[in-house]
Amino acid sequence: MSERSIQTTGRSAAIDRLEREVFDCVVIGGGITGAGIARAAGLRGLRAALLEADDFSIGTSSRSSKLIHGGLRYLAMGDVLLVRSAALERKVIHRLAPHLAEPRWMVVPVGTRAGLAKVRVGIATYEKLGSVEKPDLHSNWSREDLEREEPLIDRERYPYACAYREYLTDDTRLVLANLRAAAGNGNEVLNRARVDAIATEQGRAAGVEAVCGVSGRRFHVRARAVINAAGPWVDAVRRLEAPDAPAMLHLSKGVHIVLRAEQLPVRNMLVLGTRDKRSIFAIRRGPVTFVGTTDTTYAPGSQVWPEIDLEDVEYLLAPLKRYLSAPELAPRDVVAAWAGLRPLIAQPGKPPTEISRRDEVLVGPHGVVTIAGGKLTGYRPMARTALEKAAEVCGLALAPEPDEEPPLPGGDFDGDLDALAQRVSRDTGRSASSAARLVRLYGSEAFDVVGMGPEPLVPGCELLAGEVDWAVAREGAVSVEDVVYRRSRTALYEPEERETVLEPIGTRMAAALGWSAEQTALHVAEARARMSAELGFERQGAAA
Repeated sequence: MSERSIQTTGRSAAIDRLEREVFDCVVIGGGITGAGIARAAGLRGLRAALLEADDFSIGTSSRSSKLIHGGLRYLAMGDVLLVRSAALERKVIHRLAPHLAEPRWMVVPVGTRAGLAKVRVGIATYEKLGSVEKPDLHSNWSREDLEREEPLIDRERYPYACAYREYLTDDTRLVLANLRAAAGNGNEVLNRARVDAIATEQGRAAGVEAVCGVSGRRFHVRARAVINAAGPWVDAVRRLEAPDAPAMLHLSKGVHIVLRAEQLPVRNMLVLGTRDKRSIFAIRRGPVTFVGTTDTTYAPGSQVWPEIDLEDVEYLLAPLKRYLSAPELAPRDVVAAWAGLRPLIAQPGKPPTEISRRDEVLVGPHGVVTIAGGKLTGYRPMARTALEKAAEVCGLALAPEPDEEPPLPGGDFDGDLDALAQRVSRDTGRSASSAARLVRLYGSEAFDVVGMGPEPLVPGCELLAGEVDWAVAREGAVSVEDVVYRRSRTALYEPEERETVLEPIGTRMAAALGWSAEQTALHVAEARARMSAELGFERQGAAA
């Protein structure tokens, strides 16, 4: 098994190691922040353990807009340092994992020359903050340019546009890459391991108590430092240390909808204005185009699967009619959707759209270090901040940061995705579209994935048998939902086959994990129910 593998079949042995050793730090939370901390710990000479209550990246880190970007709109909010940091980070992530930070043109349609001039000023400032190189600087598009480059835009209403560089990612794949890098540095990472108590010695945090969600086994992890990176569940973890800890989060719900690209054939990434003066994105990803996001206060509290309402869907569909020359789309045209919760640092009196995306670090009464807030793009600086605070509080000796970090798994190629896809197609016999899909998920490891099982899981489908085996053997998948939603991304990006593959996935996982027929049927049923629930807004429309 690869040294960069996340434990699946060896869970019992992994828990034995977790109980036997004393770690420098234990990280609670397997989203992008926790994964970044675990990886950074290994790079700086620390031995870390990471525990995730559910599946890796199941929360916020799998429900983003799939962008590595600086957040141009935050300039207007005065967050210049946040924007500069994030804009610079784009280059670093592209170098570490070029398959997970693909440069694409972000197009802002505008209706007047004055509007174009205003947009250009903001983008030029953004590019200066991010040290954007000359080939990637923005360009202004005329009506003729739009007809050639993005003909779907209604050129009567929006005869101008400004196009600038941003980066398309796959958020969950980025989390998994960081976790596998952490494992490759000798750290322990385990999903389905819920922390339910903070262990203390002489008044200081000295580890955690946890329970395995697969076997039910309780276990104790000893560590010199405890870092809380639980995203929307940060407050819940803080109350394990201090039951009366006040809430620090404001949860905001972000919904995205997925449409068939044949119905919404955009070529680039579009920025579209909403009636309430926000901006949403329309982004092409293979056979689909996804649109998002909403930004509304979520009062029910932290949940893995916040509901998607008909109102959310209609809000996202409305700008498409105003900006694009395409047949009007309705909620029934949505083939998939996702909703996530942003763990914003609460600023009383402000709505989610006005709350800063800055991160914040707190130290609890027993020394637990908590990090919350922030953006996907800034996960590396957040990891550094949390780790250095833990070292300060708990007396850990950090090695200097490496001059140049090694690439993430799958990122060891020259960054030319099209050339890599051509090699995969040539050497494995995959079609051009199949190879393009594979390299954007697995990078240079696409060859290894195909080698595990080159045949389609179902005749004619994109998902390969080897992807299921890879998800189990290398990436810690222990359920059908793990594979179809967060490893292969079939549930999001392959509308024609997302339900067709469920039973074959279950059968193949059963052989690897020793499931009974009853267990297999349950896993398949749970994944099918999840797909039905995400489109539940259609039933709201029927009832109305």
